[in-house]
Amino acid sequence: MRRRQEECAVRHGQITLEGEQSTRLLSWGIRFFLAAALTASQTPGGYAPFALGCVAAAGPGAAGGAALLGALVGAVLFMDFAQALPFLAAAVLILSAATAFRDLKLLETKWFLPLTAAGLFLAVSGIYVLQSLAPLEELNPCAAAAVLVGLAVWYYQPLLWPGRERLEPDSLLFLTGSILLALTDLELLGISVGRALLCVLLLYTAYQRGTMAGVAAGLGTGLTVDFLTGEGGVLFGAAYGLAGLLAGSRSGRRRGTAALAFLGAVLAALLPANNALAVPLLLEAAVGTALFLLLPGRAFGGKRVKRAEAAESSGPAPLERMKAQLTRTAAALRDLYDSMGRGTPISSDENPAIIFDRAAEKVCRGCALCELCWQKEYTGTFNALNDATPFLLERGRALPKDFPGYFADRCIHLPDFLTAVNGELTAFLLRRQYRRQLEETRRSARGQYAQLSELLTATAAGLGEVPVSAEEGTACRIGAALRPKEGETVCGDTVVSFHTGSGLLCLLLADGMGSGEAARKESALTCRLVEQFLEAGIEPEAALKTLNSAMALRGADTGSFTTIDLLTCRPDTGEVAFYKYGAAPSYLKKGGVVRRVTGGTLPAGLRGAPAVPDVTRATLEPGSFAVLISDGVADPGRDEWLMDLLAGWEGDDPQALAGLILSESIHREGLQDDCGIQVLYRGNQGAVKKV
Repeated sequence: MRRRQEECAVRHGQITLEGEQSTRLLSWGIRFFLAAALTASQTPGGYAPFALGCVAAAGPGAAGGAALLGALVGAVLFMDFAQALPFLAAAVLILSAATAFRDLKLLETKWFLPLTAAGLFLAVSGIYVLQSLAPLEELNPCAAAAVLVGLAVWYYQPLLWPGRERLEPDSLLFLTGSILLALTDLELLGISVGRALLCVLLLYTAYQRGTMAGVAAGLGTGLTVDFLTGEGGVLFGAAYGLAGLLAGSRSGRRRGTAALAFLGAVLAALLPANNALAVPLLLEAAVGTALFLLLPGRAFGGKRVKRAEAAESSGPAPLERMKAQLTRTAAALRDLYDSMGRGTPISSDENPAIIFDRAAEKVCRGCALCELCWQKEYTGTFNALNDATPFLLERGRALPKDFPGYFADRCIHLPDFLTAVNGELTAFLLRRQYRRQLEETRRSARGQYAQLSELLTATAAGLGEVPVSAEEGTACRIGAALRPKEGETVCGDTVVSFHTGSGLLCLLLADGMGSGEAARKESALTCRLVEQFLEAGIEPEAALKTLNSAMALRGADTGSFTTIDLLTCRPDTGEVAFYKYGAAPSYLKKGGVVRRVTGGTLPAGLRGAPAVPDVTRATLEPGSFAVLISDGVADPGRDEWLMDLLAGWEGDDPQALAGLILSESIHREGLQDDCGIQVLYRGNQGAVKKV
């Protein structure tokens, strides 16, 4: 067994190592291909600022090396030798600087690496500018490219810095725009593919994030495109900026209005323009608008966008705030639950030897035989007290016969010693009882925090859900039967069935402890509480866990408990779930095939600590039955007769089947206990009916 465990541990370690290696290779590959692709985004003068920003943001180490290698491949593919040489020199210097400062906190500041990368780029490219034939003409493109290098590092860092990757929306927007800029020279029918896709990105950003984001994204994108085209104007900056402004103003309304506003803004910006790129820009905006309208609804969160007036009248904002507040409260309670588990030391029982130590301090210290008993004959004294300890703890007091004769005969103050021992023993037992009660209280409180957190989480998740009508979906018919124990006038079992607001069909059978009126009250109370929880929208498992803890506290006084058998069903899909706390087996019948559903959890109220119910999920196909019974109907150890009865049943009336099961149970078991039966039949189309 030990060897097998070691082999499993080795295999687990190998799998973990292989997973880590795959993750690292994937991250290196992403940085490699990004740097290579971004090299194609070049500004006037042959600069590739976005690729340099990628190398800097990838950081030191292997990730930065992968980005540098990608930049090398991109330089070979997209640059001539004169452009590639300063580009690669700047990339190597940037990576070297990141490696040199890797252990300094200065590198962790967000502004240090952008400034360093821009400065190194200027240092390298400035040499070539000064040596050129027209340095003043090439100075402005170089300075603008340096600014783009710094901006690229600033926005790429959250996405690419090793160990601190996070998906920030602004960074994703900047990276996507940078990649699309590499496609501006790719044309189809005279339309730039890159600029058309930039229009889609800009329109989506403005529509999703509002006016300010639309203006900022439009101006930034437009001015960058103007710079890349080398025309020296602000045609794209004006068109994209105005388009982002008007499209952002339509945020929260229908997509069509935002698309028309975007296209109209581009057209308005082009009216006074006299530029060869005006017509292509208008066509690219039209294509981008069409592509934006073709985006699936999932890209906008999967929700139907309403007009602002309708949104205000329906009031989703207060609902969202309430949902967020409930979620935060649930998280706080969960953290409190976790902190109680982490901060509580592992409790250990006090050593019983302290009883004799304290008694000896009171009696033996002034005794004439103290040196003899506690030094010369220490071993014998220790063994005598150790042998007497089990009798003391079992009886709760010490007697002379508990101690060996050699110790009792030698002790000249035995009555005083016994009195001191009994006093210390009483205090010891009280301390032990207190610690155990405190530990039990702590566990109960932790469980209540956890359950309250689950309830709030479930409530928050249910806010905004559309209720499902109970009259729609597949036909479900329900039959039930009850019979009290022989000699009793009322049945201690309770059966109920109901629909929740979300359309969930619930069948519940509870068996109270014992029989008669007391058991009936206990089971009826349990069913009423479960029904209230479920109708309030709380998930079944969370509701049952909460009820179990409450019943455990209640049972501490009454000594009672209850078995719970809950069946939930989605009538439209047939998805069913069995939740059991100490309940008897249930049965699923499809034709002549019968499946037995069991559980091993104790009845509700028997465990003080939070206990999870047994949960079994299945599908109830059309024409199938689900049967719930209490343990008085059939002994779980010999229920073959019931399974044979179900397999041979060919009817479709659940009430008739419940009556047949009860009749056969009376014949076989003789009403030795209360009997409760509930049967669910899923037919074809129609409403849920109780027979």
